[in-house]
Amino acid sequence: MKERLLEYLACPACQGPLKIENAVWERDEIREGKLICGGCAAAYPIRDFVPRFVEKKLIEQEERTRSAWGFQWNIFDELHDSYREQFLDWIYPVRKNFFRDKVVVDAGCGMGRFTMLAAEFGAREVIGFDLSRAVDAAARLGAGIPNLHIIQADIYSLPLKQEIDFIYSIGVIHHLPNPYEGFSKLCRLLKPGGAIHVWVYGYENNEFIVKYLNPLREKLTSRLPYRLLYFLTFFLTLPLHFILKTVYLPSSRCRIMSFLKPMLPYRDYLSWLSRYSFRHNHHVIFDHLVAPIAHYIPRAEIESWYQKEGLKKIRITPRNNNSWRGFGIR
Repeated sequence: MKERLLEYLACPACQGPLKIENAVWERDEIREGKLICGGCAAAYPIRDFVPRFVEKKLIEQEERTRSAWGFQWNIFDELHDSYREQFLDWIYPVRKNFFRDKVVVDAGCGMGRFTMLAAEFGAREVIGFDLSRAVDAAARLGAGIPNLHIIQADIYSLPLKQEIDFIYSIGVIHHLPNPYEGFSKLCRLLKPGGAIHVWVYGYENNEFIVKYLNPLREKLTSRLPYRLLYFLTFFLTLPLHFILKTVYLPSSRCRIMSFLKPMLPYRDYLSWLSRYSFRHNHHVIFDHLVAPIAHYIPRAEIESWYQKEGLKKIRITPRNNNSWRGFGIR
């Protein structure tokens, strides 16, 4: 933990100021120690350079989500060249220069792949948080980046002050027990003029998944031991990857095979996946099947979130014809 992170932290229980005690320093950062609230005297540990604010008992679904994501982001922790392109696609219409000199929060940062890009894009400070032990991978991969901070925190009880210029959340809100409540909690952190961007699964064009695959995920795959699911999804990815490379990729790039396009299910999404490696697509399949909770959200609903929070300049745009990107300004 960098000492100046204290400027943006507040006790999640009472919003009181925090101070550092029993600090053990390494590489100009605090490796171990405690954060003590000056208001209610609550104590929060700093372990392995990361302030930890999630010691409380979670409900079963939250605990399963934390466990699943912690396993996932410490197994699939490779950094790929494609992440820059994907990130800019996920946060459209936001562009790189939007980050410059802003205090930015990555809500549900996972292993920190996008947190590092936000820091690279010129943000003054980037604070990535996650509920799971994925923060260990994020802290490890982001070590040495001067404007990057990682904390372990619950979106429903955030230890942050209302001093944030920009919040983005990629693929997180739809995995919460109550997506709108999580969105609302994030909005409370925004300064006047601050902006928030979220990407969520869409209901539109995902009716097959909602009706048939969702029950299978809820009742079976999300309850399997993670290593068993890892190997199961490996073998599921083999035929899918073959189809992606031999049908979807050629149909999107070769004029002679373009006649196939109207016949291909999930054409936009699977054509996008066809561009990537087997390891990337294995991760995608594992990610879909491991989640204890997954909401598929209609466009009208996500737009209503922004309206309820009083945000302006709202833009809701589709991505791959099966998900939604939302942007708004306080």
